[in-house]
Amino acid sequence: MEKTWNNKAWFMVLPVLVLVAFSAVIPLMTVVNYSVQDTFGNNEFFWAGTDWFTDVLESDRFWDALIRNLIFSGIILTIEIPLGILIALNMPKKGLGVPVCLVLMALPLLIPWNVVGTIWQVFGRVDIGLLGYALAALGINYNYVNNVFDAWVTLIVMDIWHWTSLVVLLCYAGLVSIPDAYYQAAKIDGASRWSVFRYIQLPKMKRVLLIAFLLRFMDSFMIYTEPFVVTGGGPGNATTFLSIDLVKMAVGQFDLGPAAALSIIYFLIILLLSWIFYTVMTTSDAQK
Repeated sequence: MEKTWNNKAWFMVLPVLVLVAFSAVIPLMTVVNYSVQDTFGNNEFFWAGTDWFTDVLESDRFWDALIRNLIFSGIILTIEIPLGILIALNMPKKGLGVPVCLVLMALPLLIPWNVVGTIWQVFGRVDIGLLGYALAALGINYNYVNNVFDAWVTLIVMDIWHWTSLVVLLCYAGLVSIPDAYYQAAKIDGASRWSVFRYIQLPKMKRVLLIAFLLRFMDSFMIYTEPFVVTGGGPGNATTFLSIDLVKMAVGQFDLGPAAALSIIYFLIILLLSWIFYTVMTTSDAQK
């Protein structure tokens, strides 16, 4: 019997495609247009070709911000992924503790980015902040406004507090999906806790860990609101990431051409690195 295909369902997707076109594709085309043209006002544009891209790639300002982004994302992933796995492994699987832990884990994720930045900006102040006051009382010279190390530590701890819960919830979802038969077989074989984690739990979590890894990389690499609110990119340019530098260039200096070129390069870097991570992780998983 020959199957018949009903293509009318595509009409249900059409509104979504139109919405995406207006919210993403058309603004992207505008950015591309600015990246290859120059203007002196009066809505008159002149073809610039790849000049803006060349200027961005040849500037130390771009490479310094990119290195800061890579270092920040590397630190975040190195801490949050193992920490999220550890917390998920120790969360209860049954009983009243399950909803309590899930609600507590979800609370930081419900707080908007600008509010998170404001919370930690006040929290770290030496005069009125609990963290800053406590560290000063202990004799620790902490000042995230003037000290580069303190500024970085504050941003890293803030991001860990805000986003580790996402890794925990994803890992926990992977753990609870493991059938009890696997644990029973491991118990009969006398497997150690490490063996259970290495051969049962970790393989079952690989899919969710891939999602967690990609989400946390993209979000940490595109971070803007929190460091902008807390440090403003300072002290100096110590926490000026690509996103902050892009806004300064576009809004502060009103250099729309270089800003558009930087935004496209920024987008391509995120796309390329995400594709590399995804390919490496899925290829290694398929070979096992």
